[in-house]
Order: sequence, then C-alpha cells, then structure tokens
Amino acid sequence: MRMQLALRTAAALAVMAVLGLSSTACSKINELKGTMRFREANTAYQAQDYSRAIPLYEETLANDPSLAAVHFFLGNSYDNLYQPGIDEPENVELLNKAIAQYEMAADKLTTDTTDGAQLKMLTLQYLAAAYGSDKLNDPARAEPVIQRMIQQDPADTAHYFALSKLYEDAGLYDEAEQILMYAKDAKPNDPNVFVQMASFYNRLGRFNETIAALEERAKLEPNNPEAFFTISTYYWDNAQRNVRLRDAEKMENVEKGLTAVDRALGIRPDYMEALVYKGLLLRVEANLEKDPARQQALIKEAVQLQDQAEEIRKKKGAGLVG
Repeated sequence: MRMQLALRTAAALAVMAVLGLSSTACSKINELKGTMRFREANTAYQAQDYSRAIPLYEETLANDPSLAAVHFFLGNSYDNLYQPGIDEPENVELLNKAIAQYEMAADKLTTDTTDGAQLKMLTLQYLAAAYGSDKLNDPARAEPVIQRMIQQDPADTAHYFALSKLYEDAGLYDEAEQILMYAKDAKPNDPNVFVQMASFYNRLGRFNETIAALEERAKLEPNNPEAFFTISTYYWDNAQRNVRLRDAEKMENVEKGLTAVDRALGIRPDYMEALVYKGLLLRVEANLEKDPARQQALIKEAVQLQDQAEEIRKKKGAGLVG
C-alpha cells in the first residue's frame, strides 16, 4: 500500500488528539485500578518506548476492556516494533498482534464524535497498510478494510484510489477502473480524480484515455499552467517513444503537445519546465521535417528556449525570481 507517509503524518496528529481525550476518560474512571497504568502507557507511547507501552496498555485493558481507543495504541505499538522484510516468527507475530488489536479497535470505536471517527478511520488505514505489499501482502484481506473506509467517508477519494490500486496490482483492471469511476461520481469536480485516472490509463498503455482524463482535469483548472504542461509531456513522450506511430501520427502528437505547452506558457511565461518541453517538442518536429531550412529554424528555436529556461533556473538559484 502506498500510504505509509500519509499514515504516519496523520497518526502523529490523531495520537495527540486522542491522548488528550484519554486523559478526560481517565478522569472519569479514577477509581479503577488501571488509571495510572493508562497514563504511564500514554507517556511511554509518546516517547516512542513501545516495548514499555505494550504491557501497560495490556494491563489497562485487563482492568477496563471498554476503552476502545487503547486497542489502537496497543496495536500501533506492536506495529511500530515490527520490521518489514524480516521473515522471522517473532517479528511476524508482532504484526499479527497489531492486526488483532486494530481489528478490535475498528469494531469497538464509534463515529459518534469527530475524534472517534478520526481514530476509527486511522485504525482502518493502518489495518489496510498491515495487509499491504510491504507487510503481509494480502490484498484479499485489505479489500474489505478499504471498503469500510469508503463506507465511513464516501467523499474521501483517497480511499477509492487505494482500492483501485489494490485491484490493479492484482490484475483486476476492469474492477480498478470501475472504482475510479466511483471516485469521479463522489467528487466530479476534483481535478485529482482525473490525475489518478490518467496515471491508471497510462500504466496500462491506454494513451487516448490518458489524454482524455488530463483534458478533463484541465477543464476544471483552466488557470493552472501545470495542467496543460502535463498534457504536453504526455504528447512528447508518445511522439518520442512510441515506435508504432507513423510520422504523420508523431507530427499530430507534436502539434497537440505544442498547443498544450503554449497554453501553459500563456498562463505563466516563466514556466521553466514548460520552456524545456516546448524545446523538446520542437526537436521532435525538426526530426520529422523534410525541409532543411525549416528544420534548422526549429532547432534554433529549441536552443533559444533551452537558453531561456537555463537563465530562469540561474535566477531562481540566485533567489532573483520566485
């Protein structure tokens, strides 16, 4: 699963919020035997002393099994001790224990409050990651977890993307595409949905559908030069690398690429990367050109664009432009 960095960032924020709630919960159960252990466990967790936190969280649950949030922190403590890529029984057992605790947290946590919903979603994210390719590599068990994430927050397209990639990695391309369509239905005006669709089609070598998705994205962001620049890069790549194209088809790709990159430069004239790609497109055109004079003119323009881009790069390096 390609969500580890996002998970770690979200976890850091959610943990602090929930730890604050935990103190409130503890104040309501001061007479219970596990109160001090719970506080000690939270302190050890925040200090990333997971080996110490684990028995303290276990003792907390032994005294008050109703504290659903503790299952997440106990599971996450096991998860943090797990070392990916080490196929040793003791290490694998850490991950299995983490999964067991995540599953209990996911079942017990409610979405009645914002913090509860946030922690439940975080639990499902970590549970899905535990089944991901860099851990258990069990997409069949990850699928229903991601489905639950979608059910909890149907408007969050990131969950659709994760499920689509899961299907894609399993070779279920029709199912992967359908999930992306569901994402589009959930947020039809989200440019990122079309970026994800374009990436999916591109990985499958479906060029026309890649471009169609990128054009839909550009319609939603008519003032974003990067949207048009991205289209130009795909046209250049296809014209340059697709050996199945005839010269006339390559030229058509170049022309469409130039139209797109000119649109980007019309919005942002100092767009260094767009200047570079316009030069690359002109060089492809020069290779296709039969007239020597026209060919040299195209190469000259490409060199000028390269020089212009280099000048911008130098100015940026010197802090003279933003």
